[in-house]
Amino acid sequence: MPTCTLHPLPYQPDPAAYFARLRQAPGAILLDSARPGAERGRFDLLSAWPLQHLQAQPDEDGRTFLQRLRAGLAQLGHAQLPAGSELPFAGGLIGYLSYDFGRRLEHLPSQAVDDLGLPDAQLGLYAWALVTDHQRATSQLVLHPSLPGSERERLIALFEGVDNAEHGSFQLLAPMAGDLQPEQYKAAFDRVQRYIQAGDCYQINLTQRFRAPCQGDPWHAYQALRKACPTPFSGYQQLADGSALLSFSPERFIRVSQRQVETRPIKGTRPRASNPAEDMRNAEELLHSPKDRSENLMIVDLLRNDLGRTCEIGSVKVPELFSLESYPNVHHLVSSITGQLASDKDALDLIGDSFPGGSITGAPKIRAMQIIDELEPARRALYCGSLLYVDVRGEMDSSIAIRSLLVKGGQVSCWGGGAVVADSEWQAEYEESIAKVRVLMETLQGL
Repeated sequence: MPTCTLHPLPYQPDPAAYFARLRQAPGAILLDSARPGAERGRFDLLSAWPLQHLQAQPDEDGRTFLQRLRAGLAQLGHAQLPAGSELPFAGGLIGYLSYDFGRRLEHLPSQAVDDLGLPDAQLGLYAWALVTDHQRATSQLVLHPSLPGSERERLIALFEGVDNAEHGSFQLLAPMAGDLQPEQYKAAFDRVQRYIQAGDCYQINLTQRFRAPCQGDPWHAYQALRKACPTPFSGYQQLADGSALLSFSPERFIRVSQRQVETRPIKGTRPRASNPAEDMRNAEELLHSPKDRSENLMIVDLLRNDLGRTCEIGSVKVPELFSLESYPNVHHLVSSITGQLASDKDALDLIGDSFPGGSITGAPKIRAMQIIDELEPARRALYCGSLLYVDVRGEMDSSIAIRSLLVKGGQVSCWGGGAVVADSEWQAEYEESIAKVRVLMETLQGL
C-alpha cells in the first residue's frame, strides 16, 4: 500500500501563521478548530493548488456529482499514513456543498431567488495538506505519494521560509441589515404554524438573511471573527472569483472514521449573559425546557432515519441525548447519533442519503425543505450547507455551515434561523435568529 510522507514543521497553535502564506492561491482552504479559544477541536487542516476543481455543473444530478467526486479520489489513488499517525487526512477532497446542493438530491420547488449566484458545490482534489494536531502540539505536511518531488520541495521551502504575506483591512460600508422586516418574518412564521396545525409538518427551521456592502480583505474579517467567536468547525475558503466563505460553526454534520459514523445535531438555544448567575439560569432553563428537548428529539429521530439508509441494520444508536454545549454567544442543546457504514457504502453515499442536515431543515425533512423554499425569499447559498473533507482512505468530517458568511460582489451576507414548532412564539424566534449572529455582525461593524 502506498504511504504518505510526513514532513514536520514548527508547531503553530494559530493556523494563520501558515495559511497567510497561501490564502490567495488557487483553491486555498482552511478547516480550523479555532484553538485555543475553542476547546473541542483537535486538528487544523489547510491546503491550496488542487489537482482538480470539482464544481457542480448546471442541471447535474447530485448523485452524478458525488460519483465524479468518487472518481477524483480514485484518480489520486489510495494511500495510508505511516504507522502510529492519527492525522485525519491522507490527500483527497476538501471544499463546500451549499444548502442548495440538496435540490440536486431531492425534488424541490424553485421559488426562492438565487440572487447570490454561489455554485452549489466546489471541492478541490488535493495531493497534500498541512495538518496541525493540537493534542500532540505538532504541525506537519502530509504529502501524498503521487506528489512530484519538485512540488514537495516547493511546499517545504514555502512553509519553512520567511512569511512575507501582506495584511489587509476589511470594513462595512453600511450597517448589517435584515432582508425581512419583523412583520414579514411574522407572516412567514404564521404560515408555518398553519402547516403545523394542518399536520403537514412538525418543525420548520425558519431563517432570515442579513447583508451589508463591504470592501477589503475577507481574511482580515475572518481573523477578527475567529477571535470573537471561536468554534470547532470554523473554516475559510477562497473562491476563484475573489469571493470567500467564512464559517464559525459549532456543529458537526457527519464524521466517518474507520467506517464508524457520527452526527451531532444542535437543536435548542439560549443566549449567554454577562452576569454569571443569569448565564447559569439560561443554561439550566435550556437543559430542562420541554419545548427544546422535544425539538431536539424530533431531529434525532430524523437523523436516525437518515443514517439508517447507509448504515448496517441495527447499528444506529443514540449514545448522547440533550447535552449542553456553551459558546461565546449562546448555549446549545446537542445530541449524538452513531452507526457503522454498510459494507457496500462509503462516505459519499452517506452524503447523498443525508444531505442537507436535518437539524437545519425541520421534520419531516423533504416537506420542511419545500416549505422553506416557499417562505424564505432568497436561497440560502452556503448557509446550512457544509464544509468538509473526504480523504482517499474513506475518512470524512463535515460541518453544518451555520454562523457563516459569504463575501461576494462587494457584499457580505450572513444568516440566522431557528426551529419553529407548535408552541413557538414569533417574537422569541425572531430574536433568536438575530442572537445567533449578533456577535458576527457587531464584530464586522467594529472593524
